[in-house]
Amino acid sequence: MLKKISLFILSLLLMTGCTTETRKKSFNIVVTNFPCYDFVRAITKNDQDISIKMLIKPGMDSHSYEPSPQDMVAIKESDLFFYVGGESDEWVDSLLADMDSKRIVKMLDLVSHLQHEEHVEGMEEEKHEEHDEHEEEYDEHVWTSPKNAMEIVSGLNKKMCALDQKHASKFNDNTENYIKQIASVDSSFKQIVKQAKRKDIVVGDRFPLLYFAKEYGLTYSAAFPGCSEQTEPSASTISYLIDKVKKDHNPVIFKIELSNGQIARTISEETGVKVRTIQSMHNVSAEDFNNGETYVSIMRKNAKAVKEALQ
Repeated sequence: MLKKISLFILSLLLMTGCTTETRKKSFNIVVTNFPCYDFVRAITKNDQDISIKMLIKPGMDSHSYEPSPQDMVAIKESDLFFYVGGESDEWVDSLLADMDSKRIVKMLDLVSHLQHEEHVEGMEEEKHEEHDEHEEEYDEHVWTSPKNAMEIVSGLNKKMCALDQKHASKFNDNTENYIKQIASVDSSFKQIVKQAKRKDIVVGDRFPLLYFAKEYGLTYSAAFPGCSEQTEPSASTISYLIDKVKKDHNPVIFKIELSNGQIARTISEETGVKVRTIQSMHNVSAEDFNNGETYVSIMRKNAKAVKEALQ
């Protein structure tokens, strides 16, 4: 009897070993943040032969992320590493020296026209370190423009096809389909702005939407630039935004996803305007991630919010 049980357990172990082997992915992709993840997911359509690992967990502040030793190993062993390449990804540089450049894709390299971070009237001045006081940083949130997003998906697809020719035909089909979906969102924003009564938005938060604003000809006021590490605005910044809303009769004050929204609430209490969330998608909540939200579905929500703000 004991011999039969032992043989049964051994057979189960062998079966488990076989299952693990068959489930081993043939193409392993590591990405940093949600836009990178979403664009790769759209191209692969969750192919069972391909794994995608997103380093910045849903709900995490992407600006405070630091890679673990396991994350570093995953990057080194990946068949493709896709990252943004802006200020938030400075930690990446030291890892790439001995990696094959063909396996590395930097999102900023896929966009034709980059924008420098800018400071508009009323925005809190950045506190720079002495060594970089005069350096100009490119704004890294390139994906917030749907036009850029289409360019990124197209360029990423070419890189992926070159690395994984087995799936190239499928990648091309999926890419064409996703670009059509993004183009539809782009058309919606153009129509909203065309019919809008106003062309300005107010954000009581960081402003990681520079490319979005430039794409649709919108002006903006905000507390901080996109990658600011500051979270406490001065009294003069708050006062400026309150006066701006009162003077221009803006119907909405925005906050950014995953923000505590305190600045926007303060302005709302002083002006009576509604607080709405506009998502830059630097990261998404765990709930949105688990619900399968995509770049396209989130931008459609943004379209509704922007339409309300431009009334």
